[in-house]
Amino acid sequence: MRRVMFPLAHSAGSMRPLSHDDFEVLVREAIATLPQEFLSRLDNVDIAVEDEPTQEQLEINGVDPEDMLYGLYVGIPLTQRHDYSMVMPDRIFIFKGPLEEVSDTLEDLSDNVQTTVIHEIAHFFGISDEKLEEMGLA
Repeated sequence: MRRVMFPLAHSAGSMRPLSHDDFEVLVREAIATLPQEFLSRLDNVDIAVEDEPTQEQLEINGVDPEDMLYGLYVGIPLTQRHDYSMVMPDRIFIFKGPLEEVSDTLEDLSDNVQTTVIHEIAHFFGISDEKLEEMGLA
């Protein structure tokens, strides 16, 4: 499992929350911006929007109460797949509540969703938090 707790475009969070459907549109738009060579390799992975992370997700990933979890990758990265068949899909969770809380405008929210989606999909491809930090995505 990989967690996202990186600094985002942070503000007072005065933006009005979006509907679940409108937030999913932001996630789909973020996915659509990925290069085709990445999109074509997104196999056996489910990307889901959840309002908030569960207590179990927070505990398993060691998230401190003062931290926020924006996204979470759960699965076997492509770089670690051997004899990979007949398995449940990997999961990427994008958490609406925490992302809205740190976003002041719709533009901030869109940027934060984009960063989180890229970060989590990078974990699917086996890119570590350390490498993402070097790339400015952690």
